[in-house]
Amino acid sequence: MQKVKTFTKDDLLIDYFDNWIDLYKRGSVRKVTLEKYLNNAKWLKRIASDIKLQDINRSTYQRILNAYAEYHEKQTVVDFHHQIKGMILDAVDEDLIERDPTRKVVFKGKQPRQKKQKYLDQYQVHNLLEDLDLDHGINWDWLILLIAKTGLRFSEALGLTPADFDFMKSTLTVNKTWNYKEDGGFQPTKNKSSMRTIPIDYQTAMRFQAIINDIPKDKPIFVNGPVCNSTPNHRLARHCKKLGIPVISIHGLRHTHASLLLSTGVSVPSISKRLGHASIATTQKVYLHLISELENQDNDQIMRYLSSLN
Repeated sequence: MQKVKTFTKDDLLIDYFDNWIDLYKRGSVRKVTLEKYLNNAKWLKRIASDIKLQDINRSTYQRILNAYAEYHEKQTVVDFHHQIKGMILDAVDEDLIERDPTRKVVFKGKQPRQKKQKYLDQYQVHNLLEDLDLDHGINWDWLILLIAKTGLRFSEALGLTPADFDFMKSTLTVNKTWNYKEDGGFQPTKNKSSMRTIPIDYQTAMRFQAIINDIPKDKPIFVNGPVCNSTPNHRLARHCKKLGIPVISIHGLRHTHASLLLSTGVSVPSISKRLGHASIATTQKVYLHLISELENQDNDQIMRYLSSLN
């Protein structure tokens, strides 16, 4: 059993955070999430190396966030705060910090960089799918097609096996992912909501039924050795450059899928369920700009309708 270190108010905040990560996060969160905690611990050492637990109050905590904000955009500062706050509140519960210093904090940050377009419009998607090479067996173009039509995460698409398709019902079941960032192999989905069965269009179902016939039912369709996401991203980029459309990533296809559904009037709850988001709030946060645009269009339509009632 891991020996639990006893802390006092005179101990350093960074030492408490390191111990807190080992005690509560290591082994209980996904590797990518743990890496974020460890990276934030490095930043905390850089900007608050000499601050003791007894020194933490609202102004001290705000100065920590302000120091972090000098190097990061506002959203990254918010993410940093959420991870540090969990540790801080536990220290408050242990009477190592007098009261919660995270209330009413102000988030600052560097000016956001110019963001690349993350999704394609309907016309651009049509041209992209027309340009795919689907005549020479399973390749990365098949994965591009599938994600564009389903909105799956990259790891979810890699984890698909022939058994996950139900061609009688034209559905696809997501119940695992592929651990492409480490040594390969199946692993659980991102969260419980990510385990889902979604409808797929008849044409896509028929295409895949014909191409995966000879693949063992329990073998991944797209994995044949080590996988790096840069390979399909480069393949997608070549298509985009050839067609003269914005260069997006494989994950951008997921955003494209969601944005097209939103623009055609599909409800946010339905899109959230299809994407496997943990909550509707996640969908609303990610696609806030699109939802706002559609609300403005709805308001115009409402006003035109009400004016016609005179």
